[in-house]
Formats: sequence, C-alpha cells, structure tokens
Amino acid sequence: MSINIHVQHEDFDLAAEYTELRSQTSKIGAVVTFTGLVRDFERLQDDPTSGRNLHRLTLQHYPGMTERLIAEIVDEAVQRWPAFGVTVIHRVGCLRPNEQIVFVGVTSEHRENAFKIAEFVMDYLKTKATFWKQVDLNGQQQWIQPKQSDTEAAAKWTEDSDE
Repeated sequence: MSINIHVQHEDFDLAAEYTELRSQTSKIGAVVTFTGLVRDFERLQDDPTSGRNLHRLTLQHYPGMTERLIAEIVDEAVQRWPAFGVTVIHRVGCLRPNEQIVFVGVTSEHRENAFKIAEFVMDYLKTKATFWKQVDLNGQQQWIQPKQSDTEAAAKWTEDSDE
C-alpha cells in the first residue's frame, strides 16, 4: 500500500501522477482520479444571490498539522475500502482562476472501492483538513467557510459507516 500526501505551492503534472499510481502493482483493476480547479466565479457568503468574478484565491495551511489530518482522512478511507495506493496533492498560496488546486488519485482492484475512497477523501478535505481560503473578488477580500453542502457530504459517511 502506497500513500503519498503533498501540500505544496507548485503545480502538479496529472500524467506523471497517473503514471506513478499505475506503477505500484500489476494487480490494479481501477484508477480513479479527481482534479479540482479554482473557479472563476464566487458568491459572497453574506449574499448568496450575488456572484462576482474571482481575481485570485489564497490558501493558507498549518504545516505539519494539515498533512497529518489528510493522512488520517486517507487512513480512515483505506480501512473502509481496500486500495493499492492513494495520492493526495493540495496546493497552497496564491492561485488564479482555472489553476489546479487539488488532486486525489486512488488505485484498487475494483472501481467501486476506488470511487468511494476518492469521494470520501474529497468530502473530508473540504471540511476536516486545515486550509484557510481567502477570495479576492476584484478588490474585495473575504474568508471562505465550508459550505453547508460540504458539511452534509461529509456527514453521509458517518451515517453509513459501512457504505
């Protein structure tokens, strides 16, 4: 079992990450990857009907703690569903619209496990990992809190622990 976790400023190479995941074992029957991008549009939290063009997104983290929390999320996922490997890359710093922000890659014998692990990891990255996001909406800065929909997505995993 291979687990790789990186919190970094640098962009990542999708093809290289996929190739690395595939090289782990010949027993792989499924590779699931998710790549998140910085949206170019954000709604202000105090006015959900508003929409503004995003100039940049700044992500901060707590070095050491963030990686440890991501490792705990991945460990919980692979205890629920078998996998050969999991890679999580999350970028920090100043990011512009359409830049890659997060990568989750999972290899397993069967697709169902790989999909569940990837979804579980993403749901908890949005709510449990220590990242602080600030958006710049053409000069107006605002800190972003986890959305109710993110909290609900993570909660579904505690309701059906054997899902």
